[in-house]
Amino acid sequence: MTGQRGIRRSTALAVVLSLGLSGSLVTGPAVAEGAGPSPVRWGDCPEDVVAGAAPTVLECATVTVPVDYAVSDGAEIDLMISRLASTKPDKRRGTLMLNPGGPGGSGLTQPAFLVSQGIPTSVLDSYDLIGMDTRGIGRSAPVGCGFTPEGPYFANIPPYAVDNAAVTAQAEVAREAAEQCAREDDEGVLRYLTTANTARDLDRIRAALGEERTSFLGYSYGTALGAAYASMFPERSDRIVLDSNIGDTHLDQDGMRRYALGTEQTFPDFARWAAARHESYGLGRTSAEVRRTYLALAARLDKAPVAGIDGALLRQLTFAYLFKELRYPQLAQQFQALRSGDAAAVRTARTPEAAADTPAGPDNSLAVFLAVTCNDVEWPEKIGAYRSSVAEDRERYPLFGAAAANITPCAFWPYAPAEPPVPVDDDGPRNILLVQNLRDVPTPHIGGKMLRQKFADRSRLLSVDDSGHGSYVLSGNPCALNTTTRYLVTGEMPVKDTLCPAK
Repeated sequence: MTGQRGIRRSTALAVVLSLGLSGSLVTGPAVAEGAGPSPVRWGDCPEDVVAGAAPTVLECATVTVPVDYAVSDGAEIDLMISRLASTKPDKRRGTLMLNPGGPGGSGLTQPAFLVSQGIPTSVLDSYDLIGMDTRGIGRSAPVGCGFTPEGPYFANIPPYAVDNAAVTAQAEVAREAAEQCAREDDEGVLRYLTTANTARDLDRIRAALGEERTSFLGYSYGTALGAAYASMFPERSDRIVLDSNIGDTHLDQDGMRRYALGTEQTFPDFARWAAARHESYGLGRTSAEVRRTYLALAARLDKAPVAGIDGALLRQLTFAYLFKELRYPQLAQQFQALRSGDAAAVRTARTPEAAADTPAGPDNSLAVFLAVTCNDVEWPEKIGAYRSSVAEDRERYPLFGAAAANITPCAFWPYAPAEPPVPVDDDGPRNILLVQNLRDVPTPHIGGKMLRQKFADRSRLLSVDDSGHGSYVLSGNPCALNTTTRYLVTGEMPVKDTLCPAK
């Protein structure tokens, strides 16, 4: 696809992670009553998983879990998991469960992805790597709201609001999205997509695998899931690595607003990169000039879009491109084409790859993101509160604040949270290594500091002088790689919080 529709779809998928309603709060049980899960029976993976994992050989299986852990003998769903088994029985420690983020990201091919990124063989020898589609995603009882790339709701981060009227207009889009999810929820399962229930699912999977404890490696939203698991089941958690932390066991309005802080902290890296290449891209000879170019271009596109790209979409594209330095040339190319007003060049410029698509498509990813974030915690309901937040963050964080603070369908979500968010439990083993880049768009460094404070002596923070989303295996920083691998393989935790220097 070309033009706005194709760019919108690519952007929506690329940013899937990368957030109130009143009602009584009932705390659910840590585990369901009754018999435990049946042992796992491994077999061949579906063809699309095999294709996504090639040339790594994965096995797949299903584990049955309750839809609602608070109801005995209620409805059940099957979750699909994958395994890259250790081939060294004498070195094998146990299982390392993986989560790529989201909520809404498929994780069945995550073991193969980490192999492709160069995860050390010492980790592969020490663990069976366990990927999975968590409840509601892909091949694990997938849900949907009927969203399409052509529809008004196409991304889980709302568009940049240039004024109060834009917030009001987005409120109608958000309201319809929430109502659409309610209409499509024929089986009544959306309300049970929560971080707490997914953590309970992890423990069911652990038991089905015959393990007394399990290790965990989670990125982005996966840090919220890992933090929830380590808090709900501290005695069953082994070695926990949480990379690119959102700061809690759930994503709320404050967490989403921090996307704007992450953008402000990360954009200077791109600006320096572009300034050094001014002769090629013409975006400015200094970082300050590149920033002014961006702000001026966004303001111009607010009034006169080029090839279907307006200022809001440019800001969303920029947010997505800043995830990795490898995307900087594409971002500079887009800026250059848009500044020239050349529609053909804009259509030729590449858009971000869809990093979190699932077998069920973008609707599935968007629906799961909404269900989990809206079910985990109450969100503000009044449109006026979002107008105030947008106005405040437009001034504080000019690059992206008026997008990250804008209203989402959680303001109109039809279901009240069934239980409070999982509280972080600092009473447990010292087994949580927090890994955090200093500059990260959706999960700025403060997220790691927040979880470090909440987990207290259970954790250590490994800060990495790097830019981008994801550090362990993904950033190329030798200190981050070595320190995290050492912990996973030997259990050696840093004695104190540590800063890894730039690579």
